[in-house]
Amino acid sequence: MQRKLRIGYFAHSLRSDWNNGNAHFLRGLLRALHCAGNEVTAYEPESAWSIDNLLAEGEGPKALDRFTTLFSDLDIQTYAADDTNELWRERLRGMDLIILHEWNPPELASLLVNLKEELGYSLLFHDTHHRASSSPESFAQLGLKQFDGVLAFGRALEMIYRERFCLNNVWTLHEAADTTNFHPLQEIMREPLVVWIGNWGDGERSREIRDYLLQPAEALAPEARTRIYGVRYPQEGLESLRAHGVEYAGYLPNFDAPLVYAGATLTVHIPRQQYTQVMDGIPTIRVFEALACGIPLVSAPWRDNEELFRQGDFAMATSPREMLDGMRTLLREPHLAQEQAARGMETVLARHTCAHRAAELIDIVKEIRA
Repeated sequence: MQRKLRIGYFAHSLRSDWNNGNAHFLRGLLRALHCAGNEVTAYEPESAWSIDNLLAEGEGPKALDRFTTLFSDLDIQTYAADDTNELWRERLRGMDLIILHEWNPPELASLLVNLKEELGYSLLFHDTHHRASSSPESFAQLGLKQFDGVLAFGRALEMIYRERFCLNNVWTLHEAADTTNFHPLQEIMREPLVVWIGNWGDGERSREIRDYLLQPAEALAPEARTRIYGVRYPQEGLESLRAHGVEYAGYLPNFDAPLVYAGATLTVHIPRQQYTQVMDGIPTIRVFEALACGIPLVSAPWRDNEELFRQGDFAMATSPREMLDGMRTLLREPHLAQEQAARGMETVLARHTCAHRAAELIDIVKEIRA
């Protein structure tokens, strides 16, 4: 019988999903690793950007309390910035695998590299963002050549690490749906409502939001209402929503997304420009989560280069006009919407759950330790 692993995962935050989409997948991945019998501990700073913003949010403290209850099976340990090397040496003693998420400072990477040989653990770097492409200079101090490898959340990002950073041990580990939380809630009555759960960000998809959501939403009224959930919407963004008749509902804890999807007719996917250009082929985790909940989805343009999905799992628009037409079809043809939703959910359950990714990660670790 194979020995289970002791795994330590360093995240910016699992407790907070405020403008932190990484928390979605990492919560599910660590839960799946735990359910497979591994001993998993997550480490995150006591105070950090996402958790601090969550606690400043009106419903943030309540969301944190609910997260603690819903994910009581996760062992999350917080640490202070001035914790000593000796303290870390004792914490990490006996670990088989340490994973450092990319949203962490170089000082932490240096600490883990320095303890690696002494404590004998394997060390992986996990990247689920676009900074390796958009700001590669920020990775210069991480010492990635001293890691045992890199986990990249898409083939395009894997190639960036291989070609730009000259690393050989790089594996693709896509994000996936945490189906312990994301699944259909059949008892909810759907209404003619389009929902989008997404943050405004730094303007890297402002035009896409306008062209592929706000303008179609205005054209759909009064046949259907449109509601947006998310944070970091500037005043000009909020004014644009109002001008197009779109309701803004603010911050939504990620574990409440299935309830939102259950009461809506359809949702949309609007990728950031980095994922339609330099890192083409990587969908946001919202695609996996929405399809796992059994809601029809219409996507703004992107190329599924890795064939993660089957044709018909969701509707792909190549123009704002096609986006509007696709939304209208799903609103007016309930049987087509139901067939599409069922097909998309079937693909996620067969290929893209956190349990699948946990098994893939264990296979990667076996390859490293061999």
